[in-house]
This record gives sequence, structure tokens and C-alpha cells, in this order.
Amino acid sequence: MTRAAKEIYSPLATMEDAQKDLYLTFHLGDEDFAIDITQVTEIVGIPLITTIPDHPNHIKGVINLRGSIIPVMDVRLRFGMPERGYDERTCLIVVKGDDSMTGLVVDRVNEVVEIPTSQIEPAPLKGGRQNYIHGLGKLGDSVKILLNLKNLLDEDEELEIHQDLAV
Repeated sequence: MTRAAKEIYSPLATMEDAQKDLYLTFHLGDEDFAIDITQVTEIVGIPLITTIPDHPNHIKGVINLRGSIIPVMDVRLRFGMPERGYDERTCLIVVKGDDSMTGLVVDRVNEVVEIPTSQIEPAPLKGGRQNYIHGLGKLGDSVKILLNLKNLLDEDEELEIHQDLAV
């Protein structure tokens, strides 16, 4: 590796190391969830959502975020929780998938916390909503449900939505 490449790479590696074990926590109902901070692009209030016909109920539509069309998923509905009206605490967490971004509607965002790998237990069950869970993070006396964004976004469904948007 050239010296110039090392100079560019070194700050990036340091930044990745600094973000290791950091999770953005949020609420859905009475439950605490968390996602890897490196997958979060930004957090915004709920913008105007344009609905798209013939999509699953949890796909609320799309937004125009600074010129990018981004599908919006209501995580409550994805988990089979009852629908709830949006209020001033409702947020949209914009996350990056493999090739695209998606907005996740959550009841409220809490904070960024550090959960070391040693404090993460595997998901106890499989099937249903459990497929979206990467593990359980122990943080003091509380437990955060760590989401598996890849499964939550369901590649086939996400790909279909992005293909529909491209037409």
C-alpha cells in the first residue's frame, strides 16, 4: 500500500473502530430496540409520504429526501403491532441497505449507546418476528433488542419496491 493510500485509509479505519459496538436505540410501544449505528444515514421528522398502491401494509410509501426517492417502512406494522398515529416524537431513521436507502418509521429515537459484543446474547427463538432480531444487548439493567436490518428489509421486497420506483 502506498503512503498516500495509508494516509487515506488510516482515518477511515479509525472512524470505523470508533463506531464499533455503537447502536442507535429507539422505541416501538413499550419495547426498546437498537440498530448498528454504521447502518444509519440520518434521522428526520416524518416528512410528506407519497403512498404507492399494491404494496404491503407496512410499506407506507416513498419520500423525496433531497432529491432521492426513498421507500418508507413502518416498523410497528412490519412487526404486526397495532397501527398508531404519528406525533411529534415519531421519527424516520434512514438506513442504508446493500444498494439503497430505506426510511424506518419508529415511535421515538432515544440515544446512541455502546454495547460490547461480550454483552450481546443470540436471539432466543427463531421464526416470525424473531427473524428480524440479531440478538439481545445487555445494557445495565435493561435489554435492547438488536435488529437484523438485512432480514427486516427483506431483500426481495426491498428490491421489488426499488424496481417499481425505477419504472
